[in-house]
Amino acid sequence: MNRSDELNPEPMVGDEELSIRPRLLKEFIGQDDIKSNLNVFLTAAKQREESLDHLLLYGPPGLGKTTLAHIVATEMGATLHVTSGPAIVRPGDLVGILTNLDPGSVLFIDEIHRLSRQVEEILYPAMEDRKVDIMIGQGPAARSIRLDVPSFTVVGATTRQGLLTGPLRDRFGIVMNFGFYDDTALDHIVRRSSTILGIEVDASGSAMIAAKSRGTPRIANRLLRRIRDFAQVDGHALITAPVAEKALKALGIDELGLDRLDRLVLEAIIKKYKGGPVGLETIAASTGEDSGTIEDVCEPFLLQCGLLARTPRGRVATHHAFQHLGLPMPKNSANPTLDLE
Repeated sequence: MNRSDELNPEPMVGDEELSIRPRLLKEFIGQDDIKSNLNVFLTAAKQREESLDHLLLYGPPGLGKTTLAHIVATEMGATLHVTSGPAIVRPGDLVGILTNLDPGSVLFIDEIHRLSRQVEEILYPAMEDRKVDIMIGQGPAARSIRLDVPSFTVVGATTRQGLLTGPLRDRFGIVMNFGFYDDTALDHIVRRSSTILGIEVDASGSAMIAAKSRGTPRIANRLLRRIRDFAQVDGHALITAPVAEKALKALGIDELGLDRLDRLVLEAIIKKYKGGPVGLETIAASTGEDSGTIEDVCEPFLLQCGLLARTPRGRVATHHAFQHLGLPMPKNSANPTLDLE
């Protein structure tokens, strides 16, 4: 990708906030392996004048799965239909969506792991054979009718690939795993977003925002907007490292990028359970947060930072977690990771 394209993107017209979502694959920053492979698959499909094979995207939230689904539709010149697993309640809902697709359409299903089993049964033949089976009538007079659906691409996104059923997962010809972004990629994302939003950020400011973004573009863009608010109120036309640092402190973001909830989880494990091990539901009850939020939002980054570990007996805080929070090490603990430090 040309660096000037990354940092000086074409202005986009929007309503209250200009859209900062990349529209083309060349505008997408980071995830180089995914971009490289997907570019091959898209090019080959367009050369054959076929729909792209069904695509499954998985990884922590905020890393660009939804953005990439929009890019796939744009690159293929296809109509994009957006829905989610919880929104498709009855099999008939999915039948209605599938039978109204245009040829070559892209059907994006967010949180695809939350599809019900009955809905999945409708999706299987549609993905493999471009057919859907519907039941007409009830009781002895009921009969099954098979309808054709046009060629289309399912793009499924999930934060929990392990919750997908085997038959559904096997029907995706392309499976791509999103990992956390490094600071260099996040720095490019911050500068690109600042250009689109008309925010003045110098190199030190963008680097600080990138370093505190937990490896996640969505968080980087959110922090950029909030720091802009602080800078505007304080009368700063340019976001520098000191300006960003002051705003981040006000937002409760520490030097590692941990927020209030991250520290709350670690403090609960350390102060209430001597560093663990402790079960996820116990942590959720102790912090007053949903267990799914802790598992999907907090844990991936805490694990990546080496502040938390998973064991067969539960979650444990590592030696680094005690050091980061400035808390003393317990003398008697069942935490196996502390003996390894």
